Amino acid sequence: MSLTLEVVGRTDVGRVRPSNEDHFGYDEGIGVFVVCDGMGGHAAGEIASHIAVDSVLGFFRERKPSVDDSIYLQDAPLGARLLAEAVKKANDAILAYADEHKNTSGMGTTLVAARFADGVFSIANVGDSRIYLFREGQLLQLTEDHSLVMEQVRRGMITMEQARHSSAQNIITRALGTDESTLPDLGEFPAQDGDILLLTTDGVLRHVDDTEIRNILLDLPSLQAACDTLIDAANEGGGEDNSTCVLIRIRNGAAVPDAGNGANVGASKV
Repeated sequence: MSLTLEVVGRTDVGRVRPSNEDHFGYDEGIGVFVVCDGMGGHAAGEIASHIAVDSVLGFFRERKPSVDDSIYLQDAPLGARLLAEAVKKANDAILAYADEHKNTSGMGTTLVAARFADGVFSIANVGDSRIYLFREGQLLQLTEDHSLVMEQVRRGMITMEQARHSSAQNIITRALGTDESTLPDLGEFPAQDGDILLLTTDGVLRHVDDTEIRNILLDLPSLQAACDTLIDAANEGGGEDNSTCVLIRIRNGAAVPDAGNGANVGASKV
């Protein structure tokens, strides 16, 4: 069975922030998709998110994946190992930039990334951006937030409803650029016809809950319309943060018309 991809993405500054520290990029030719949410003053967050996206895409564009080349997480599937290596390179690149530019010290970024190869998706995440799988009408969260409030939820200290309104929502427990040994969570699963993968930042998630995301994906007239509706809903809910989403739909058969030129980078919009 031949599976093809249809991909769209959008980022928006929102209604409160003066600049956009989110960034996204993808390359359908190599099957790699990345969404990042930067943090840090003096535009440093914007720099960190750009470095992370460019570094992950560059990793796969410049090398041919092979088992012999990868020594990281040798017990994991090859796709996950390669994605982990790419994320490690991104972390190293952010730390190196901060070391050379002292005014950006302390900058960092969340990251969610997916790689499609041989009918399988490998995924990685660091921070509180998320990846969802929409399959046969059901929405499944594939990643686990690295944040203080979600750690409190997992420990039973607060409820999900309390977490949504907590003043500690912005406290991240893991991010790229904050530690030399930062590692991503990894996953891998077979794709099937009709799957939709959503990569999104918390600027969307703080205003659009899982039920609304599912309903938007159920009723989508087009992939772009669904992406626009998610961003618009975040802004209508208050737009307190930058919001970004990338949607990837799996289809069985020939290439999808008007799916783009094979590569895209979402420059932050101010």
